[in-house]
Amino acid sequence: MRFLIITQKVDENDDILGFFHRWIEEFAKHCENVIVVCLQKEEYDLPANVKVLSLGKEKGKSRLKYIFNFYKYIWQERKNYDAVFVHMNQEYVLLGGLFWKFFGKKIFMWRNHGRGNIFTRIAIIFSDKVFCTSKYSYTAKFKKTEIMPVGIDTEKFFAKGGSASGEKIQNSILSLGRISPIKNTHVLIEALRLLDEKGVDFIANIYGNAPKRDLEYYKKIRKFGEGLEKKRKLFFHKGIPNPKTPEIYSKHQFFINLTPEGSFDKTILEAMACRILVIYSNKFLKGKISDILLVNQNDPINLAQKIEFLFNQKKAFFDEIGKKGEIYVIENHSLSLLMEKLMSVITKKCYRYAD
Repeated sequence: MRFLIITQKVDENDDILGFFHRWIEEFAKHCENVIVVCLQKEEYDLPANVKVLSLGKEKGKSRLKYIFNFYKYIWQERKNYDAVFVHMNQEYVLLGGLFWKFFGKKIFMWRNHGRGNIFTRIAIIFSDKVFCTSKYSYTAKFKKTEIMPVGIDTEKFFAKGGSASGEKIQNSILSLGRISPIKNTHVLIEALRLLDEKGVDFIANIYGNAPKRDLEYYKKIRKFGEGLEKKRKLFFHKGIPNPKTPEIYSKHQFFINLTPEGSFDKTILEAMACRILVIYSNKFLKGKISDILLVNQNDPINLAQKIEFLFNQKKAFFDEIGKKGEIYVIENHSLSLLMEKLMSVITKKCYRYAD
């Protein structure tokens, strides 16, 4: 199998997309060669059978130049790949679909978002198979879509013991990932304010950067949490490299993720693999992990009540749910399991010995 991967960024230290570096490594184990075309490349250390080509964002090129480079690469490498895997961005399927179809390349698209449009549907028509991780994803309703494991590197994400004393920080809360309205960070801060008004003791750490389009949102939530920051109950931190996140997870008792169903935020499972209790509002997880950790969407009162309730539980409670969460990730969403299922579907489609 010779593979072309189209993705946003190749950078093992990126706080959001650093995980995909490990995906490329795993693809390389199953393929004769892998060509990666990315919008931006930074630091990476990949096997010898991987070739990385950048559209040039790290050099500040224009969008027109990106498109020119995209067509240049898919043309010049056309004899070096049999199939295409487009990660997250349907635009590349729209740009390259006709070309790849003409040259007999199989097209596989990974898209995991609750919303879609006519362009999503066109991209799906071009694709031979579509992958997502949630039944609430826009793409999940199409016949050619396969639900996949999230792909957590369980060799990297595992319980590391917590603080220097080997224990997690008491009443500690963590939010980690991109800061934007869809993550509902403002709901978390409102819940923290309610807890503070009741005199509940806690420490909350929010790690993450905001994309340019969400800078105003970031300013608003910083202003909203100003009082808690002054009391040293709330701390904002910049996004950290993906390889450093397991240590951060393991220091905290609770990870809070308020992303709605439609997308399946991988940070939920990264945290679970580190045996941190995840308070979540994504109904896709209902029945899969402890329902006692489920909260209503956009409901800071319910969230505050849930946090306070959990603060009062004993260590045995945390240990039991934490272990169950770790086992769930290993058995259902490990990176090795994802690659096994992905390559099975891709190989069958490419070599036509099964549908």
